[in-house]
Amino acid sequence: FYEQRPAFHWHPGLLIDGATIQVPFLADLVTLADPGSPWAFLQYLKAHERLFPFYVAERFHIERAEYDAYCRWVSERLPGLHFDHRVDAVRWDHEYELFEIDFTRLGPAADAPASGAAGTDEEGRALGRVYARNLVLGVGTEPYVPEPLRPLADAPNVPVLHSSDYLEHRERLLATGHVTVIGSGQSGAEVFLDLLRNRPLGAEGLHWMARTPAFAPMEYSKLGLEQFSPDYTRYFHTLPEPVRDQLLPRQWQLYKGIAHETLDAIHHELYRRALHSDGWPGAVLTPGVTVRTAGRIAAAQLELHLEHTEQGTRARHTTEAVVLATGYRERRVDTLLAALDPYIRRDASERPRVDADHRLVLDPMIKGSVYVQNAERHTHGVGTPDLGLAAWRSAVILNSLLAEPAYRLPSRTAYTAFGLQPSGRCGAVIGHPHLPDQRSPLTPTRT
Repeated sequence: FYEQRPAFHWHPGLLIDGATIQVPFLADLVTLADPGSPWAFLQYLKAHERLFPFYVAERFHIERAEYDAYCRWVSERLPGLHFDHRVDAVRWDHEYELFEIDFTRLGPAADAPASGAAGTDEEGRALGRVYARNLVLGVGTEPYVPEPLRPLADAPNVPVLHSSDYLEHRERLLATGHVTVIGSGQSGAEVFLDLLRNRPLGAEGLHWMARTPAFAPMEYSKLGLEQFSPDYTRYFHTLPEPVRDQLLPRQWQLYKGIAHETLDAIHHELYRRALHSDGWPGAVLTPGVTVRTAGRIAAAQLELHLEHTEQGTRARHTTEAVVLATGYRERRVDTLLAALDPYIRRDASERPRVDADHRLVLDPMIKGSVYVQNAERHTHGVGTPDLGLAAWRSAVILNSLLAEPAYRLPSRTAYTAFGLQPSGRCGAVIGHPHLPDQRSPLTPTRT
């Protein structure tokens, strides 16, 4: 395992005090594939002598800070993890039928595997190379900044920041006269609520706006949540590409909505402030708004040009700081996999094709496999980044690599039947030969 950051941290900029993860604690690193694993969250609690207090607390959704601490506990004990290592390039060696992975060691020399040493660069950093028959890419997503606000966000000393960096700038934002939060998801709601709770009574100076027609709750009905099941993932993967592309935008409330508890807390805080200040609080909530352009109009002021989608009206909005809770986009791996680009099969939109086992569809000349994690929403649906499917997805990948499956996975995981024909629910183990091979011509390909 190679990671360029010096240590594991899970969304450090959004570990707001009291904020919880949106999935049950069972969605840890291993439990839904192997409940008896020594790396389960309950094992972490036992190691820290908090198992009985947790049992008494009856908390199904744990705080983000605790989930982060649990993941770091695992990462500090697993062998074979190399932090402070940046992977620079991946190539296929046709002679030895192996991937060559070049890396730069950013941290102390002692962290590098002895077999990887291969010299130094101009700045004295150690360079290395390792070989593998198979790869898994887990580069994930990166913060997304809308085009109209990108110049301000990129400019130095301009208070326009992504919510992923919120805690780093929190004290500065609390001291700012007026703050605007943009984004209708859970992150935007949590940032707005935290600022609201800690701003002066009657002088809140907050504006929360979003493109969506309402600050809508996340779909959290039990049958609705079955769309985050392996059954639905397999069903989604069998759909034609145009159908998948049309379906994803319509499912935004499955993963972009706001927890009911957070919406209730915001309304309660607004009501409490209206009660104690004998008037409406200085906080405005405006859905259905897009930012057309943005710029600076004074040393300490920003101006956003807004358009209301339903009214068709436009207005100027002045503020002193902007927090962009505008989500994340999948990181492009074109540079990393540049040498493999001629061998990657692509769909009609030039996206990599990914088979049912989360494996890139490659030219048969490449005998190894490249798997992706959290880069296949276009082929596997809304559950791709969901923590609840992480352990199952990892087990699917491992099973597909081995002659004998390491994990016995369930053949059925939902009460809902997604479609009139079976979609891979014909065996007790996912990843065995009934699934299409990565080199099979599933659809016309582009190279």
